[in-house]
Amino acid sequence: MTGSSRPRSIVLGVSGGIAAYKAALVLRLLTESGHDVQVVPTPDSLNMVGAATWEALSHHPVATGIFENTDAVDHIRIAQRADLVLIAPATAQTIAKIAGGFADNLLTAIVLATRAPIVVVPAMHTEMWDNAATQANIATLRERGITVMEPATGRLTGADSGKGRLPAPADIVDFALGASAASDEFARTSFLISAGGTHERLDPVRFLGNRSSGRQGVALAAEAAARGGDVTLLAANVAADVLAELPSSVTVVPVTSAEDLHREVMARLDRLDCLIMAAAVADYRPATSESAKMKKQGDAGLTLELVQNPDILKAAVEHKRPGQTIVGFAAETGDEHASALEHGLAKARSKGADLLAINQVGEASGFGDVPNHVVLVRPDGTRVAEGSGTKRETASVVLDAIATLRG
Repeated sequence: MTGSSRPRSIVLGVSGGIAAYKAALVLRLLTESGHDVQVVPTPDSLNMVGAATWEALSHHPVATGIFENTDAVDHIRIAQRADLVLIAPATAQTIAKIAGGFADNLLTAIVLATRAPIVVVPAMHTEMWDNAATQANIATLRERGITVMEPATGRLTGADSGKGRLPAPADIVDFALGASAASDEFARTSFLISAGGTHERLDPVRFLGNRSSGRQGVALAAEAAARGGDVTLLAANVAADVLAELPSSVTVVPVTSAEDLHREVMARLDRLDCLIMAAAVADYRPATSESAKMKKQGDAGLTLELVQNPDILKAAVEHKRPGQTIVGFAAETGDEHASALEHGLAKARSKGADLLAINQVGEASGFGDVPNHVVLVRPDGTRVAEGSGTKRETASVVLDAIATLRG
């Protein structure tokens, strides 16, 4: 079997044709090659192969409808984690739904929501394949960038033969992984991305922190991985439900404080192609950390002595090697002295990173599960790109700018 050897998060869609049983071998070949596969059958396909089979072979729970596991918003969560969506077999009905933009089951909703490459492997009787409606739908899918594998010719259901047979499982796997590898914009590019907010210890129960959830850094890691990058995420106090949005190919290294993050970045810097510092790093930490919980002392206030944390982005720039790309984030607010953008431009000059993403933060933007807006600038203040939207949409703007910069 050929194709990419990079472990991927793959959605295997199975629609309700008689060839659905062959998808079990497709699943087995993918998992044995090290890929993490989430099977998403259509409701009709369960008449051919039951959910228990898919759960046993994939080691993942199976759902078919968008109203199952609504608290997890499966159609978005699965779509965002996917490096590849492979539908095999794809019936004429499912192909027509995808061409029409329907989202009436979990699989078709994932197809609408994903940014991953999509590979469709049709299987149906020859008369259905040759029908003008099916051929028009296939042409529509291809025009939209979906890869369609030609069906094989051979014995069909019953006594008839012709074009429309599902290709051999090994051929499907080779074709799908090859199509996915062809879209790897950052193949053989190593990324180190930081996410979240650092915690600076006061005592065993208290810390100084910030409001960063890590969602933007996680979105950057997921987008870089979806484009073929080899990604390590330094997760500073990022919640498990946020990390669950990552594809399995991303390596997660937990960190707590700014000093932890500084140590991990500098230890890995020489081996990186691209560093993206998206974590909100505390500028200061307590000068001392108590071994026991601090107690109130009557009505008296508390005075803390703070010392400056290392400037991780600046240190990375100072040790940058040729061919490396370093990207920083500047979470800014305006004040009486300057706007958020002006503060960000000053930071771009002082840090010297290849790109600085300036984002204005507040109650309704920036930190948390809210939209983001970034302006990407070079050290001399030149604007490279600007974009806003969800964290994943913002990540796409950043990765586009990195791809342009790296040529």
